[in-house]
Amino acid sequence: MKKIGNLTRFFSSLVVLEFLYIFYLETMMTASETASRVFAIPIEVLKTDTVQLLFQNQGVYNLMIAVVLVYTLVFSKNKVELLFVTLIYILVVALYGGWTSDISIFFKQGSVPLLATLSLVYDIAKNRKD
Repeated sequence: MKKIGNLTRFFSSLVVLEFLYIFYLETMMTASETASRVFAIPIEVLKTDTVQLLFQNQGVYNLMIAVVLVYTLVFSKNKVELLFVTLIYILVVALYGGWTSDISIFFKQGSVPLLATLSLVYDIAKNRKD
């Protein structure tokens, strides 16, 4: 049976918290000073109806990533595969954001998922030896 280690669980749990925080900022604190600082968007822009709607939709998307990760960590019988696919997905999106917008997006959104992925790859290699 394929297992994930405690370090992978830890980093993956941090990813869950990260995406819950992004959800919170994008859906509940859309026009806040914090959202303005985190997303580097003037607060006047964040207050527009169009941006509010776009951010709130994006927030739900981020919430669902957190839900998938929680399901994976707590309930899934295929933790390794589902966690790997989800983390790679997050990394691809972070890379795209870093490439098309600002490299800091990759570091803000991709650093912890990268650590979780590296830890998971270690777990996979360890499981193959066992």
